[in-house]
Amino acid sequence: MGFAIIAAIIATGYVLGRIRLLGPHAPYVLARLVYFVLAPCLLFTILATTPVERLFSAELAIAALAAVASITLFALVARLVWRRPVPETIIGSLSAGYVNANNIGIPVAAYVLGDAAASAPVILLQLLILAPIGLALLDMTTKGRGSFWATIGRPLRNPILIGSALGVLVSVTGVSIPAPVMEPFLIVGAATVPLMLLNYGISLHGQRVLEPKSGRRDVLLATVIKLVAMPLIAWALARYAFGLEGQELFVAVGLAALPTAQNVFNYAQLHGRGVIVARDTVLITTLGALPVLLVIAALLS
Repeated sequence: MGFAIIAAIIATGYVLGRIRLLGPHAPYVLARLVYFVLAPCLLFTILATTPVERLFSAELAIAALAAVASITLFALVARLVWRRPVPETIIGSLSAGYVNANNIGIPVAAYVLGDAAASAPVILLQLLILAPIGLALLDMTTKGRGSFWATIGRPLRNPILIGSALGVLVSVTGVSIPAPVMEPFLIVGAATVPLMLLNYGISLHGQRVLEPKSGRRDVLLATVIKLVAMPLIAWALARYAFGLEGQELFVAVGLAALPTAQNVFNYAQLHGRGVIVARDTVLITTLGALPVLLVIAALLS
C-alpha cells in the first residue's frame, strides 16, 4: 500500500511536469521550499514525539554501521578506480547508503514491519550525522573551502540539522510542547513528503533512465550496494554482532533494504552535481525495494 501511494504521487508530478503547469523553474523552487522550510518542520515533529529509548537502540548502531560500510564501498570504487570528482562521489555514496526512512520508511514500518516508529532511529542517524556531514562536504567542494570557522559553521546553519536537533532535544528532555505551538509545525511539515515526491515526478519528465554517458556505472553500483549489499551487511551485524533474532532481526534488515531517499536527489539539485545519478538511483531502488522486501519478509518474518 505504501509503495502504491508513493507511485501515484510521483506519477502526478510527472503529469505536472509534462503539461508544464508550474513553469520551468518549479523543480528548483520546490527543492528550496522543502529543504529550507517544510522538511525541518516535519523532522522536528517526528523526532520530538518519538520516545528517547526508541531513538538510541541497537537498530541505531546497526543502521550506522551498515550505512557507513555502504557509503565507503561506493566512495572507494568511484574515487579510487573511476576517478570521479568529489561532489559526484559524495552524491553517489549517499545514493548507496542513505535510505528513505521517512516517506517510504514510515509506511513500510507501519504496514510491513508492524511498527510505525521503527524507522525513527534511522531518521535520527541520517539527519543528525550523515546529512550534515554530506552537506558540509558538498558545500566545501562546490562553493569553495572558505575559512576554517566558516566551514565549521555551515552545518550549524543547516535548517534540516537545526530542526532535527531541536526535535531530539525535546525527546531527550521530555519537554511538553503545547498543542497550539506544535500544530503549525505539524501542518507545515505534513506538506514535505507530497511536495518532495511531486518534485521528483516533475524531474522525470523528458528524462530517460540509464542514458548513455549519464553515469550508468555509478547508478548500477549504487543500486546494487543499496538493495543487496546493505541489507546483507545489516543482517550480518544484527545476527552475529548484536544477537538479534525474530522480529528484531527482520526490522533491522528491512530498514536497510529501503530505497535511496529523495533527500539525496534534493541535495544534488541544490548543489547542481550528480543530479542524474541521484535521480536514477532513487527511481530504480524505489522500484526494486519491493521485491527485495518481499524476499526478506519470506526469509525472516
